[in-house]
Amino acid sequence: MNHSELAAFLKCRRDRIRPVDVGLPTGPRRRVPGLRREEVAQLAGLSADYYTELERGRGAQPSVQVVAALARALRLNGDERDHLFHLADRPVPSSTQGSTAHVQPALLGLLDRLTTTPAQVITDLHETVVQNELAAALIGRASVVRGPAASFVYRWFTDPDSRSLYPKEDHPHHSRVFVADLHAVAARRARDTDVTQMVAELRQRSQEFAALWDTHDVALRRADHKRLVHPTLGIIELDCHSLFSEDGRQRLLWFTAPPGTKGAAQLELLSVIGTQDMAVGEDVFRP
Repeated sequence: MNHSELAAFLKCRRDRIRPVDVGLPTGPRRRVPGLRREEVAQLAGLSADYYTELERGRGAQPSVQVVAALARALRLNGDERDHLFHLADRPVPSSTQGSTAHVQPALLGLLDRLTTTPAQVITDLHETVVQNELAAALIGRASVVRGPAASFVYRWFTDPDSRSLYPKEDHPHHSRVFVADLHAVAARRARDTDVTQMVAELRQRSQEFAALWDTHDVALRRADHKRLVHPTLGIIELDCHSLFSEDGRQRLLWFTAPPGTKGAAQLELLSVIGTQDMAVGEDVFRP
C-alpha cells in the first residue's frame, strides 16, 4: 500500500469538490476550497479520525468496502476509482459487485439531489450499492452480507424473514415481478456466471421460483405500486420508480406518494423520525 500517494490523491480529490456538488451547504465560514475532511468522512460513513489518518499517510490499510465508499464520496470517475483501489493495494471489484460496485456518475448525481424522498441505487441483481438517509429510514440500511445473499431477489426466495416488510397478501405479486425481471437480466447477461449460478441455485432451493421461472414471463421492473410495513408508521402505500443506467446494470429507485394522500403524510413524518426507530428493520429489505 502506497500511503503517501493515497494520502495525496485523497486530498487532491477532496479539494476539487464543491459542497453543492454533494448536497451540502456552503456556509459563510468555509476556509477550504472543497470539502472538509469530516464532510468526506460523513459522506463515506467513516469516522473523521480514521479519514484524517488516511490523508496524513498513516493508519491501517482500508478495506475494499471503505475504498468503494471513498470513491463514491469523492465522486471519482471509473479510472480514478480504479486508481484509488490500486493505491490502497486492493483488488478492483467488478461494476456489479454489490456494495463495492462503482455507482454510475449520472445516477449518483441524481441521488445527491433527491433529499426529500427515499432513494437508492441498486444493481440489476437487486444488490443495494448506496442509499440516502430517508431510504434507510423507510426500508432499513443496506445489508452487509456478501455473495449471492447480497441480492434481495436471492434472499426473497431463500430467506422467509426477507419478506417481512411486505404484507403477506402482496407476496405472490412481488414473486412474479422479481422472477420476470431476473429473466430479462439473465438473457442479457447469459455469459455472466454470477447470474447463471444464481438462477441455477434458486431453481434448486425454491419450488416457487422454479415454477415461476418456467412460465418464461419477462418484464424489467420499471415502476410498481408497493405497500411497505414500517415498524413505526404501519403500512405505507407508495409508488416506486426506476431509472436505469445506460448499460442497464444499475438502477436508481425512488419512492413517492401523490400529494394529499396518507402515504405522502407518512413520508413527511418519516423525515422527522429518521432512523431512530429503525433498529428492528436493519438488513431486512432491499427492493
